[in-house]
Amino acid sequence: MNRIILCGLGAVGLTFAVKFAQKCNSFSVLVDEGRLERYKNNPPIFNGIPQEFDYILPFQKFDADLIIIATKASGLDSAIENIKNFVSEKTRIISLINGISSEEKISQVYPQARVLKSYFIGHSAVRDGNNVTQDGVGEIVTEKDEILQKIFELSGIRYSVAEDINYSLWLKYVFNIFSNQTSAILGMTFGEMKKNKEFIAFAKKIVNEIKPIAKAYGVNNTEKLEEDALISLNKMCDEGKTSMLQDILSFRKTEVEIFSGEIIKLGEKYAIPTPYNKVLYDLIKIKEEQNEHSIHTGQGRK
Repeated sequence: MNRIILCGLGAVGLTFAVKFAQKCNSFSVLVDEGRLERYKNNPPIFNGIPQEFDYILPFQKFDADLIIIATKASGLDSAIENIKNFVSEKTRIISLINGISSEEKISQVYPQARVLKSYFIGHSAVRDGNNVTQDGVGEIVTEKDEILQKIFELSGIRYSVAEDINYSLWLKYVFNIFSNQTSAILGMTFGEMKKNKEFIAFAKKIVNEIKPIAKAYGVNNTEKLEEDALISLNKMCDEGKTSMLQDILSFRKTEVEIFSGEIIKLGEKYAIPTPYNKVLYDLIKIKEEQNEHSIHTGQGRK
């Protein structure tokens, strides 16, 4: 049996935890002691059903075949530290964290492991506290690896293998940058974004600002990014909300640093202007401060 560990029971993590737990009796969720107590007292709920998992703590030790990191970007450093007792030369690690840099950070700490580039694509999950709703539409996209693919097949996990994983990662990244951030500022669902001509025109401006950065980064076929990103938008369910809009509505910190924040830094590195991303970054920061003020005055929730 393959030993599989998942870190992070947010919207994406819980979606796959349920699927692994149904098919794989050697699947565990790695948590710290605080979360263990919280989950025991208040189990995570997926599509209305409370879930029970095999939880393990960081001080335990065994060699994992597959480790999946599905935290928010802010939880990556903790996840990297917490998996240290489970990583060996046979371990495969995938990150479902948004952005383009988590795999590099993991590889720097665990060069002995096989860190594979992967991401989740599909209909957005809705998270309300510990309650997650997802309609089952979605899959993990990854680079080719026969053992990883076999684990997915045995565990009933939908997946696809990208022809060019670097392009695919950047396509998802570009899509997130124009959809997540703009929707968080304007409060738009996917359906509202699709039907709004001014939004589509604005999205194209953002994509075309990022294209030369992607090319400088070493991504191939960047001329296809605009068309493919808009195709991705049209595949989303109309009533769905981006994860960043959900964060804003729930008074949570957003992942703006790995979206516009990282693009701005790359633009400075390659001497490429990023005015649209700078405006998006500033507006999201304003929304976050507004939420912090609401929390402190008792009008919002942590």
